[in-house]
Amino acid sequence: MTTMTKLLPEDTLMFSEAGSASAVVQKQLTENTLIAKELGKKLRSLKPSAVVTCARGSSDHAATYAKYVIETKAGLLVSSAAPSVSSVYAAKQMLEGTLFIAISQSGASPDLVRTADAARQAGAFVVAIVNVTSSPLAAIADVVLPMHAGPEKSVAATKTYIASLTAILQLVAHWTEDCELLTALETLPLNLSAAWACDWAPAAAKLLDARNFFVVGRGVGFGVAQEAALKFKETCGLHAEAYSAAEVKHGPMAIVNAGFPVLVMSQSDETRDGIQDLVKDFAARDAVVMTAGAGLEGGISLPVVRGAHAFIEPILMIQSFYRMANGLSVARGYHPDEPPHLNKVTETV
Repeated sequence: MTTMTKLLPEDTLMFSEAGSASAVVQKQLTENTLIAKELGKKLRSLKPSAVVTCARGSSDHAATYAKYVIETKAGLLVSSAAPSVSSVYAAKQMLEGTLFIAISQSGASPDLVRTADAARQAGAFVVAIVNVTSSPLAAIADVVLPMHAGPEKSVAATKTYIASLTAILQLVAHWTEDCELLTALETLPLNLSAAWACDWAPAAAKLLDARNFFVVGRGVGFGVAQEAALKFKETCGLHAEAYSAAEVKHGPMAIVNAGFPVLVMSQSDETRDGIQDLVKDFAARDAVVMTAGAGLEGGISLPVVRGAHAFIEPILMIQSFYRMANGLSVARGYHPDEPPHLNKVTETV
């Protein structure tokens, strides 16, 4: 008689890979320092007129983070490219004088490769943030910023997502010569270890039988809200939608009622007051509100690492989230490494 071994949260690849993010980031920051410095110098010389990002899935959520970091620190408009414009419609773009940032773990998706190639031919300066430096995307780029994450075998991206955020922040810090950001990056590996130890189990308990769910963030924290919502779908079979704290007050608020679960994540910046007011609005509707953010009051308070730079805080919160999502996946009877109908590399055209 064969005895089935019960899957434990710590047995998954998602657990081990997400837990390694601190070491990945430490290596990445060290290995990429010279590249990021030279790239920053190059961008100050080029003076790009705008920035275009191109990515899919978790990488596109990293691109959302890039939008807020670049627009607030470098003052440039950041737009997200629609890959089908180049890969399907074969429309020519006018990108002379722009910075094109492609983000991909594998660097192999045909539509991203074609879009990056079209951008280069249209006059853009192409930077690729990739984990596989031998990939077709890396071969096209003018400059490659490696993630240095090592093989990621779980379908759910974790350490590569965090490495993407770190690469973006390191690039912008050197580009804008922001000493405060550069100093904050030095603390990131240690803070990631602390974030991994933060216990978000109270949130998992509230979501064990949930069917629909909102994840809310704003500004530089909106990208990790998008990432959290995707991971709930991928690993937990839970329909979750991400909203900006401003946007959710419009149509989406109509379905928030008693018992509706909401995860609100907030960094310590100018968006905090508005998010605090939103938490009160959710509470007034008797929603089940879970809050992650130093100083954020109301709902079920989840532990966070305190004292980090506001641009670092979202990276730390998604690290804490990954541990909780992995445990929730197992508790709901799923295997986070093997989501149904998904592959590690999605080759869209």
